[in-house]
Amino acid sequence: MWLGVRRRCPLHERQSLTSFSSLGLAEPIVRALSDEHLVTPTPIQAQAIPHILSGRDLIGIAQTGTGKTAAFALPILDRLIRHPRRPEPKQVRALVLSPTRELSGQIVDNFEKFGRHGRLTVELAIGGVPMGRQIRALARGVDVLVATPGRLLDLAENRAVSLDAVEVFVLDEADQMLDMGFLHAIRAIVRRLPKQRHSLFLSATMPSAIAELAQSLLHNPVTVAVTPVAKTADRVEQRVVMVDKANKPSLLAEVLSKEEIDRALVFTRTKHGADKVVRALAKAGIAAEAIHGNKSQNQRDRVLAAFREGTIRTLVATDIAARGIDVTGVSHVVNFDLPNVPESYVHRIGRTARAGREGIAISFCDQEERAYLRSIERLIKMQIPASDRRGAGAVFEVPEGEPIEIVERPERADGRQGARNGSGRNPRAGAPRGQRGGRPEKSGAEDGHREHRQADGRGREARAGQGAKAPSGGRNRDDARPQSRPDHRAEGRAERRGDNRGPARERAPQGGGEMSSLGFMKKVASRDGSGAGNARAGEGQGASHRESRKPHTAGYGAGAKRPAR
Repeated sequence: MWLGVRRRCPLHERQSLTSFSSLGLAEPIVRALSDEHLVTPTPIQAQAIPHILSGRDLIGIAQTGTGKTAAFALPILDRLIRHPRRPEPKQVRALVLSPTRELSGQIVDNFEKFGRHGRLTVELAIGGVPMGRQIRALARGVDVLVATPGRLLDLAENRAVSLDAVEVFVLDEADQMLDMGFLHAIRAIVRRLPKQRHSLFLSATMPSAIAELAQSLLHNPVTVAVTPVAKTADRVEQRVVMVDKANKPSLLAEVLSKEEIDRALVFTRTKHGADKVVRALAKAGIAAEAIHGNKSQNQRDRVLAAFREGTIRTLVATDIAARGIDVTGVSHVVNFDLPNVPESYVHRIGRTARAGREGIAISFCDQEERAYLRSIERLIKMQIPASDRRGAGAVFEVPEGEPIEIVERPERADGRQGARNGSGRNPRAGAPRGQRGGRPEKSGAEDGHREHRQADGRGREARAGQGAKAPSGGRNRDDARPQSRPDHRAEGRAERRGDNRGPARERAPQGGGEMSSLGFMKKVASRDGSGAGNARAGEGQGASHRESRKPHTAGYGAGAKRPAR
């Protein structure tokens, strides 16, 4: 389903729009573009910017790497600069929704870069980081807010942001939003927006579900489409290797060791698969890092920064990162798992051959992925050259490097590093219950106390017999006092209140007779030394509350009389 009016610029109009200065942008924006040495707009920018400046709702269809972000950021900045207005507290003038944290960060960078001379406030609201700073920034009101749907809903439900004054609403990478299940969140956000607004809708593809969403969000939109799939394919050398699924890790290690790689981006279908690939490469002595939705924002930022700097040459990612990683110098893209959505293949290989460079895309295809490969070839309208490495006789040249030990640094919920002890481990991780807290081990005289507690625990286990075991090294209420010191204070309290329960319970000796191993009955010398004894029923910790409230009539000898009240 195709919406709006598809408009192709005539040849003379395209020739006249050969520079940003001819688009009619505000002077501070043109100056910022000159600072970045940007003179000529891309096709999507040349076609979309005039419509957005005129106030038309727009559907922009273009693949990754075509300049979509500047296509909507520049006219939005022009509007905010030409009509300055201080936003009210918690209010937003322009709202941009994007599917991933990395892409949101890149959009913020573009707004700050091109609006540096306009004195505008730009804020980022994404998950994976504490919400407090975002709440404080929004309390003053912002001109531009770039957010992921989940975090924006959290802020709105906590009344940290008000969306009823939004002038421009942008939905970027709409098809990726749908793939990630953000449809309900987007509809919930749209219900909070004002009816009168300027809406922009950008996507790499236009399936029917996306078209229906656009129809409900936009009013009489104009459609601008730029489809550079063939151009991307021309610059990227594509290859497919037919391989058994079990041999994919060995094939990847061979590719990464034999190819002349500047930076390699390896794509997997799942988060668990990305971590599994990193571990397999570490066994072969190849350093790699993974980035996906289960990583905290601090971890993802550190890994991306190291990948940009070249410290990490191999980055393993899921499809979520396919539209959020904008790193120049990626020489190879490896599809460890073929995507089940054909359009994702185009986004993946679009991470290489950027800025007019050339790149190589290598895809591994097992028997279960043959259907995915056929769908991809139908989409790009070409047959990808293939080689066969299947069968039991396939041999892979895996480098014999020293295995790399992977040390995962645990992170707290707020993204900061957890505590460490001297050995580099988290002191609370893996410690048995009751022994956590990160305290150093005691030495010297305290060792004797530990041995005494351990022996004490073994004695209780022996007394428990077939009953429930007492935890080793612990103390319960019955052995809170040593056996050699009867509790005279408890006896005195019982006498003062006229209690008929007899003397206070004492701790049983660890020796005991033949019944002591069952923990059933103990005979303790009485206070007057007559040997009458105090045999108490020891039914263990499982005795019912009702039985424990009965008078201890069994605690007196055969001829003993019950004390009078």
